[in-house]
Amino acid sequence: MNVVVGSGISGATVARLLADRGEKVLVIDQKPHIGGNCYDYYDENGICIHKYGPHIFHTDLEPVWMFVSRFTDWYPYMHKVLGMVDGQLVPIPFNLKSIHKVFPQSLADRLESKLLERFGFNRKVPILELRQANDPDLDFLADYIYKKVFLIYTMKQWGLKPEEVDPGVTARVPVYVSRDDRYFQNRWQGIPSEGYTAMIKRMLEHENIELRLSTSWKDVEDQHLNDRIFYTGSADLLMYRKLGDLPYRSIKLDFKTFKKEYFQPIAVVNYPENYDFTRICEYKYFLDDRSPNTVVSFEYSSSYEYGKNAPYYPIKSDKNLAMYDEYVKMAKSRFKDIYFLGRLGDYKYYDMDKAIDRAIQLVASL
Repeated sequence: MNVVVGSGISGATVARLLADRGEKVLVIDQKPHIGGNCYDYYDENGICIHKYGPHIFHTDLEPVWMFVSRFTDWYPYMHKVLGMVDGQLVPIPFNLKSIHKVFPQSLADRLESKLLERFGFNRKVPILELRQANDPDLDFLADYIYKKVFLIYTMKQWGLKPEEVDPGVTARVPVYVSRDDRYFQNRWQGIPSEGYTAMIKRMLEHENIELRLSTSWKDVEDQHLNDRIFYTGSADLLMYRKLGDLPYRSIKLDFKTFKKEYFQPIAVVNYPENYDFTRICEYKYFLDDRSPNTVVSFEYSSSYEYGKNAPYYPIKSDKNLAMYDEYVKMAKSRFKDIYFLGRLGDYKYYDMDKAIDRAIQLVASL
C-alpha cells in the first residue's frame, strides 16, 4: 500500500502518478479540504479566494505543464507586481519602467543609457554586478534599489535586522534591463480556470485513490509502519518534535471585503517601506471575476510557533538543515519505506512547478 500524507500539489501529484500505473494509494490530510496551501474557493461575492495566500502557476518545464494541463484548462494570467516606493507604485522587480517612474527624466535617461551600454537589453543584472561597474550613477542605482525595495521588505519578511540580511542574497537582487514588467518570464503562466481546488480534485479522482480528510497522521501511523509512505508535512512533527521545532516563517492573512469594484490597480502591491504588512493581494484579478465588491488580504510575516500558526517558509541555515537531516534519519529508522517531498517535507522553498517536478522525478525513480 502507498500512503500519501498531505493532499497538496506534491501529494496529489505523487498519488495520481502512482494510481496511473496501477498502484493503490491512500491519501490522508488533517485539513478538512484537499489542496494544502493551494486550496481556493468561491466566496459569496463570486470571487475565487486563495485561502492561504496568492498562488500563480508559472514554468518552463514542459513535462510539468503537460501533466497539470491534464486536469485543468488555464486562464492566461501574466503576473505583475507593483511596489510602493517613495510614494509611487512602480513595477517590481526594478526595471526600465521603474527607473522612469521614480527618477527625474534627466537622471532616468542617463541610467537607462548606461545600463544599455554596459549590459545590453533584456538582461537581469544583480546589484553586485552594478557595483562592480565602478560608475557612480550605477552605484547610486544599486544602493537605491537595495535600500528602497529590498532591505526593509526582507527585514519584515524574515524578521531580520539590517546587519543580519545575508550579503550573498542581497547581491543577487536584480535590475531588469527591459521594459517587460512581468514578475515572471516563464513560457507557461496562468491560473487554473476553475481554481486550484478543482484541478487537484480531478488529480485525485481515480479508482486507485482513496481519500481521507480531517485525518491526522498520528491517528493512523501505527497501521502503516510497513507501507510505502510519501510524507509532505514537516519532519519534526512526524517525529514528535523530539529534537525541537524546525524553524520556519509563518504568515497571517487579514482578509477584508470592500464595497467597491477594485481596491488597487493590480493583483499584488508590495509595501517595502510602509506599514507592518508586506503586501496586499486582490483576488478578483486572477480569474477576472466580476463583482461590485472586492476582497483583499493584508499579509503579515511572523515567526512560526507550534500550535499557534502554520509553517510556510523554511529558514535555511547549516544548523537548521542539520536538524532536518537528523529528523529524516530518525524517520527512516522508524518507517520501513518513507520518502519526503514538498516545501515542508524537503525543507526547501519550491515554486509549484518545481514541487511537481520533484514529485514526478521521485515516482519515476521508484
